[in-house]
Formats: sequence, structure tokens, C-alpha cells
Amino acid sequence: AGQHETELNLVGVDDVLGAVARCWASGRNERALAYRKQQGLDSEEVRLAVLVQQLVAADTSAVIFSANPVSGNRDEVVVTASWGLGESLVSGTVTPDTWIVRKADLAVKEERLGAKERMTVAVTGGTREVTVPRLLRERASLSRAKVAELAELVVELEEKMGRPVDIETAFAGDLLYLLQCRPITTLDESSPDTRATV
Repeated sequence: AGQHETELNLVGVDDVLGAVARCWASGRNERALAYRKQQGLDSEEVRLAVLVQQLVAADTSAVIFSANPVSGNRDEVVVTASWGLGESLVSGTVTPDTWIVRKADLAVKEERLGAKERMTVAVTGGTREVTVPRLLRERASLSRAKVAELAELVVELEEKMGRPVDIETAFAGDLLYLLQCRPITTLDESSPDTRATV
């Protein structure tokens, strides 16, 4: 994840086909090949599937982990969110809002509001990063009800996948879109499962 080219808000067959070709080519870039080597994956025969999906004009985007990726605690869900499209969030150009949620009862244990000074918005033929309006910077990008909804969704997906996952989501108004779900690859598999001790 994150090793290959991503392009947003393309319109028309030619633009989409060009983006697919660039994504395929990124499978052989230096960063992707170094990652494959580090993971013990074959670097000679790189096969890459490209996902094309409709852009969600997100008011708020969130990345949610079904286990705490920092502490390794599998009893905690971590929700991070910010205004606009998820690109600012996943690329690290914004300090997002963060909630740590107890998995057992979906209660918020901790809430930290980020600065949220920048956000990505859709513009003709792509995206642009803009300044977040001052009134939104100090306001939580998600209500507690939406945080609980996201925590519940990621726990359900973890159960279906059989291992901790992280997901990317978008809210357009009150409508929730699940954009991506994948296993968390950074957890130490040898770390003890803390559920029995909490």
C-alpha cells in the first residue's frame, strides 16, 4: 500500500487510460522495488492490478485502524480524520483529528483535535490542496456518532478478514463510503494479544 501511483478526479477514457499506464509503470519505481526486496517479494515479475473507482466528493475523510498501530494494542480502534478528500490525510500534509476507541464498547478513550490547516479538494482534471476555513480548523471533523459508526465498521471488517485491518472512508454529507480495506502490515505478529488483560 502506498508504493504505487495514485491519481484522483480524472475525467474521460484517455485520462483514465493514461493514469492506469502510469500506475503500472510505478510498480517498477525505486521505492516500490526497494519495498518488494525488503518484504522478500519477487522484483523481476511485478504484476500489478489497478483499481479504478468513482471519486467520492468527501466532506470528511478518515483512516481507521482496528488495532492501535503505534502501541500494538488490539483492544483499541484508532480513528483519524480531516476535512476534504483523503489525500491530505494519507500523504501526511495535515495533522488530523484522532480518536482512540475501546473496541469492547466503542467508547472514546481519548480525543485529540489536529490543526487541520490544509485539505485536498477536487478541481477540474484533478485535485488541489487548499487552506481549511478558519472556523473548521478548531472543529472536530467527525461527530462522536460518526466515530462510533466507523469503529463499529472496522471491527466488523476485522472479524470478516480474520486479522487487524485498516480502512479508508469518506463521508459525503451523512453518507458513509468504504473506499479501501486492507490488513495492517506493520503490527508485530509476535506481540501478545492484550484483549485478555484489559
